[in-house]
Amino acid sequence: MFLRSLFFFAVLLVQQEILPAGNWGHWRGPTGNGSSLEAQPPTTWGAGKNVRWKVPVPGRGSGSPVVWGERVFVVSAVSTTGKSGFDGRRLSKLAFKLFCFDRGTGKLRWERTAVEAVPHEGTHSTNGFASASPCTDGDFVYAHFGSRGLFCFRMDGSLIWKRNDFGRMTTRNEFGEGSSPTIHGDRLLVPWDHDGPSSLYALDRRSGKTLWQALRKEEPTCWATPLVANHDGGKQVIMNGQTCARGYDFETGKELWRCEGQTQRPVASAVATKGLAIVGSGFRGSFIGAFNLEGRGNLKGTKSVEWDRDRHTPDIASPLISGSRLYYHSGKSGMLSCLDAVSGEAHYLIERVPEISRTYASPVAAGGHVYVTGRSGTTVVLKDSKKFEVVGINALGEGVDATPAPAGRELFIRGEKHLFCIGHKGSE
Repeated sequence: MFLRSLFFFAVLLVQQEILPAGNWGHWRGPTGNGSSLEAQPPTTWGAGKNVRWKVPVPGRGSGSPVVWGERVFVVSAVSTTGKSGFDGRRLSKLAFKLFCFDRGTGKLRWERTAVEAVPHEGTHSTNGFASASPCTDGDFVYAHFGSRGLFCFRMDGSLIWKRNDFGRMTTRNEFGEGSSPTIHGDRLLVPWDHDGPSSLYALDRRSGKTLWQALRKEEPTCWATPLVANHDGGKQVIMNGQTCARGYDFETGKELWRCEGQTQRPVASAVATKGLAIVGSGFRGSFIGAFNLEGRGNLKGTKSVEWDRDRHTPDIASPLISGSRLYYHSGKSGMLSCLDAVSGEAHYLIERVPEISRTYASPVAAGGHVYVTGRSGTTVVLKDSKKFEVVGINALGEGVDATPAPAGRELFIRGEKHLFCIGHKGSE
C-alpha cells in the first residue's frame, strides 16, 4: 500500500510539472499592473536552453500574446498581396487575423481572418496595423483592430459578434492605432481616443451592446489601455490622456475626477494599488503622479495628488507594480527606476539596465523577478526588490516590441517574426 501511494504521489508531481498552470488573459496581466502572483518562468534562456518551442507568426503586429489554459493567442496584419502593407504613401490590402496556438507544442490550432481591408491612413515606421493586444476571459477572446472593427470569438474560433460602427480613427501624425480593450466582469472596455471625437465605451462582453459611452471631447490621440481599480466597495475605470488623467464610475461611465499635467501623445497605461491610481507619460515633457481614488472633480493642486515627479517618466512602456514597488522606464530608454508605490519615495532611480537601450515592451513581474525587454530582443531579468540586481541576460535573435506574458512555469514572447515559449528544461 505504501509503495502504491508513493507511486501515485510521484505521478502527481510529474503531472504538475507537465501541465501548464495559470493564465495571462490580458497584456497587463490578471492584476492589470503587469504582475503575476503565481507564475514561475525561467530566468535564463537562449540557444538550446529553456526555449520549448518557436513558431513563425506571419505578417506584422506588436500586439502582446495572451494565454488561457492550453491556448496562446496573438493578432497580426498579413498582406494579401505579398507586400509589406505600407510602401511610402501606398497602402495595400491586409488580412487582420487572430491566431490560436497550442500552449504545449506551439502547433497552430486555428486562425481566423476577422476582416480584410486597406487601411485608410498610414502608421509609424515602428508600428504595425495590428498593435492592439487581444484579451480573453476563458469564455471569449476579443481581437480589436481599431478602425477595422472589434471581434468576439469563442475559444474554438467561432465568431460570436463584431462591431465595426465606431468610425475611423485619425491618429496623431498617422502614428497608427493600438489601444487595447480590457475585460472586467461582464464588460469590455474599449478606448477610442484619436484626433477626432474621442470616447471610452463599455460593452456587454457577450453581445457587444453598448452599455455606456463616456465622451472625451478634449482628448486627442492616446494609446493607453483602460484599467479597472477596486476602491471602497466600488470600481473605477482609470484612463490616461494628454489633457487629463481621469477616473470614471465603472457602472455608469460618469467622470469622477480628472487631473491635468500629462505630456503629449500618452501611451503608458495606468496602474493602481491601495486606493491610488498612478498615471504617467514622458514625451515632450515628464509627469507621473499618484491620485487618491477618493478624490472628486479637478484634483490638480489638491491633497488627492499623493505624490508626483517631473523627471525620467515612462513614455511607451507602461509602469509595473509588484507588491509595494513601482517600476518604470525613463522615456523609451533602458534606464529603470523603482519607487515605493504609495509614498513615491525612491528605492533607486534611473539605473541602467545592461544591454538594453530602447524599450517599447512593458516590464512584467513573476516569481520574485522583473523581466525587462528591449527592442533588440534582449530580456534582462532583475531581482524584484528594492535593490537593483541583475539575475540574467537573455537574447532571442530578433526584435521584440510586445510585452511578454508570464503564465505558470512559462514565458511567452512575441518577436518580430516568431512566437516563443520559454519554459523550464531540466534545472537552470
